[in-house]
Amino acid sequence: MSRLLLVRHAQASFLEQTYDKLSALGETQSRLLGEFWARHKLHFDRVCSGPCVRQKDTAAIVAAAYRQMNLAFPELLELPEFDEYQGEVVMERSLPALIESDREIAALHSAFQSSTEPRARRKTFQKLFEAVIGRWVEEKIPSNSVEPWRDFAVRVNQGLTKFLAGGESNERVAIFTSGGPIGLAVQRALDLSAQNALRVSWMAQNSSFSEFLFSSDRFTLSSFNAVPHLDDPALQTYR
Repeated sequence: MSRLLLVRHAQASFLEQTYDKLSALGETQSRLLGEFWARHKLHFDRVCSGPCVRQKDTAAIVAAAYRQMNLAFPELLELPEFDEYQGEVVMERSLPALIESDREIAALHSAFQSSTEPRARRKTFQKLFEAVIGRWVEEKIPSNSVEPWRDFAVRVNQGLTKFLAGGESNERVAIFTSGGPIGLAVQRALDLSAQNALRVSWMAQNSSFSEFLFSSDRFTLSSFNAVPHLDDPALQTYR
């Protein structure tokens, strides 16, 4: 059996003008992940990431930690199939109409708008985001020219099939991606519904890794959402 470590990118720049870049804490999380793997002499045969800056930079910092300890790390392959769904675009295009037509969304939006403390703003935004994206996954709101969830799921699964079939037996590989593709990988392993796959994606912590065992006819979840490199709770984040 071969092993896949599916890594969620480290913390990005939440609620800043440019979200798709690592925060200072995200850079620390990435470095600690690389140092942890290097100390434990985890050898990887192949590594890839999605096209997002936050995904590629997480992988690059991990690779730098390996080099710092004079260990080899594979050259990063970029695959568009592991891009995240366009959640921010769904929010931008759907929220105005939902505020007018959906009482729950209106209340969640009001709570977010009235929050000022950073932790409260993260919490209230997450609740709003989950509610809107949940309706989008259920196709209760129009896609507004955004890739639908069903197409997103097909894309990620095609990427998994392509990448996992491209190596030898008994290898260890890693994919640096985001919460959505991780939820879909767990769905693939456990035959979850779309809504449960979405719930799984909310649970993935920044810089966490989940392990899957795979062969030509098997894809099994071994562990989920591990953060042994983040022993200080202050380093553990979801956004």
